[in-house]
Formats: sequence, structure tokens, C-alpha cells
Amino acid sequence: MQQIIDRRLAGKNKSIGNRERFLRRYKGQIREAVRRSIDGRGIRDLERGEEIRIPKKDVSEPVFHHGSGGKREMVHPGNQEYLAGDRIKRPPGGGGGGKGGGQASDSGEGDDDFVFSLSKEEFMQVFFEDLALPHLIRTQLAETPEWKSHRAGYVSAGNPSNLHVVRSMRGALGRRIALGMESRRELRRLEALLVELKRDLKPGDAVALQLIADTEASISALRHRLGAIPFLDPLDLRFRNRVRVPVPTSKAVMFCLMDVSGSMDEGRKELSKRFFILLYLFLTRHYEKIDIVFIRHHTQAQEVDEQGFFHSTETGGTVVSSALVLMEEIIRARYPSDQWNIYGAQASDGDNWHHDSGRCRELLEQKILPLCRYYAYVQVAEPEQNLWEEYCRLAEASGPHFAMRKVTEAGQIYPVFRDLFKKEGASA
Repeated sequence: MQQIIDRRLAGKNKSIGNRERFLRRYKGQIREAVRRSIDGRGIRDLERGEEIRIPKKDVSEPVFHHGSGGKREMVHPGNQEYLAGDRIKRPPGGGGGGKGGGQASDSGEGDDDFVFSLSKEEFMQVFFEDLALPHLIRTQLAETPEWKSHRAGYVSAGNPSNLHVVRSMRGALGRRIALGMESRRELRRLEALLVELKRDLKPGDAVALQLIADTEASISALRHRLGAIPFLDPLDLRFRNRVRVPVPTSKAVMFCLMDVSGSMDEGRKELSKRFFILLYLFLTRHYEKIDIVFIRHHTQAQEVDEQGFFHSTETGGTVVSSALVLMEEIIRARYPSDQWNIYGAQASDGDNWHHDSGRCRELLEQKILPLCRYYAYVQVAEPEQNLWEEYCRLAEASGPHFAMRKVTEAGQIYPVFRDLFKKEGASA
């Protein structure tokens, strides 16, 4: 059985380099095309690829060609009409000689826009590219901190893949020089003595002959000793060393509060769910370590899982403060503000028990906002009811940590979402 292993850098997708260059070069046009494509698809269908169209004029490349004038020799295949030296008239109307000149036609195909297929990952990357959680900072080391690998010099034992050849050979060279220094010095002295003895040798001098033989034996022994010094010894090996050090962790939690009371009809609930679906996709794709807490409320609030948050059909009266009270309790119990970046997003139609709206403002102002990095309120109804009025008073005093917007139709969800979670300095 024969196994074929593909070791090419790009694998079967040989054009991946050209594709990445295209995405970088036409980043602005692709981003605009992605925004236009949002109008024709549902938010639940975001996590799939998309064919986008870019105007052909936006992807045109500069072309070098010969200017007019001068003398040029060209070969026209299939020419049966002209001879060398004949003057060829220009096409009528100054066009390029095509049929119909520059006139329009009601048949045939013209120049279409450039169609480019984005994969799911590429589409989502462009879709959420300039969004981020506001005021996200690194907190203190957690009980299980993140680790980062740093270079830490060289060690004499390690993985063969981390072997540093240059340093190993440098160490081997130094060792050979150090071990053979005295022997080479003695070898040079004996070689010089041997030359001197042979030069002064007289015929029949047995003592000189014996001295020459002893010197040659010593030279041979020294050369054997020098040859026995290993070229590379295990002590010479040096391996790159890396150590793991703890780094501060950006721990974040997002609280999603949704009103499911009787005043929230199916259309308003659907708008709220669409907003939170978009928020959920954004958080889970951009932040690996983030907790999401789902809270649904009518007269009472309860923490639910993702399935219950998006698909449960409960209904009842409206007491918005119950959700804020539960949010504060969860923060105090599980998410200390000195260790977590805390965010909140609330969706409601603004209808609330009259005496409860003032309490909602007080809870946010005194209890929740001092613990939060950012809190966003989205009203899925046009009429400005008592909760909207109370939150307006809060927004004037709270600064950039509190934001509120209105959404009355599905087409407004994406622009409002971008406005609430855009990166600092980026346009909505």
C-alpha cells in the first residue's frame, strides 16, 4: 500500500497566496460589498459564505501600452489585403473597430461586475472586522492564568528540533582548542628538536640515534592524542530554551437581558432575538475566553441557557428591575469587577410598570454601571415610554459607558449594532 503525503505549503489550494493578496488589495470594496449583502440575508444565515459583486471599474489594473506616433512594424495574421508600406485607415468613429462602434445594443452580453466568492471564515472576518468590546483591559492574574512562551537562552539538553547548530559547533571548536593546546605546543617543540637532532647527527653516534627515536615516538604519541579528541561531543550541544511565563488575562463577561413580557409582541421579540444572535456570533468568534450570561424577564427574571434564551415562549407582565437585580447578584457572586471586564446588553420595548422605571435608573446608576465597562440598551419600539425617558436621564450623566439606541425594523439592527460596538476611532 502506497501513501502519498502532500508537503506543499499551500496544499491543493495553489492560489491561496493570490487570494490573500486580492483580499488585502481590495479590502475597502470587499467590506462595502459585504455590508450591501447583509440586506438580502437573515441574521441566522450569517455564518455561511457569500458571493459578492465588485464593480469592474474598482478592480481595473494599470496597463502599459505604446503611445500614438512613431514607426512600428507589426505582423497581422491572416492579412490578404495590405502590403508592406500601405497606410491603414482608422476605424470610423474613432472606435476600436468593433461591430456597432460605441452604440448600445439590446442583445448580447455586456461587461458584468466582478463576482468573488467569500468563504464562511472570510465573510465573518470582514463582517466583524472593525468591532470590539469597548474599554476592554487586562485584569490581574487569574487562578488559572494564561501562559506565554518566551526565549530563555540555551541549555545543554533538549529536543533535537531545537538544536542550535552554530552555537554547538562554536562550543566544539573551543573545546578542541582548549584540550589540544598543550599537546600542540609540545608537538611543535619536539618537531623543532627532531629537526635540530637530525641536522647535528654524526655518523656512528648511538646516543643521538636513540634520542631521535625517542623524540619520534613522543611525536607519534602526541599526534595520536590530538587525533583522539572528538570532533563533536555531547557536552558541546546547545539547544534553544523557552520558558512559560504567566500573563494577565482579558477575562470578560457579557450579560444579555431580554424582555419577554406580554407587551413584547412576536415582531418585537424577533427583533430582540436578532440583535442578540448578532451579539452572540460577534462575541463567540472574536473572544475565546468570554462568559455569556442570558437573563429573560417579565415580572420575574431568571437565568437561562442559550437554548432557553432564544427559543422559550414565556410571557407575562413587565418589571424590568427584576433583571437588573438578578444581574447584580450574579456579578457579586461570580464575577468580581477587579478581575472581570463586565458588559451588559438589554433589549426591551420600553414598556414597564410605571413605578419601576425610576428604580431601574437608580439600579443602573448606583449598582451596575460602577461595575461595568459598557452597557448598551436597545429599544425595539418607536414610542418613547417611561423606561426610555428614565434611561435618557441616565445617559446624560453616565458618559460613554452607557449607550442607547432604537430599532424598529430588521434592516436597522446591523447599523445599530455597529454603532454600539465599533472600535474606538472607527466609523460606524
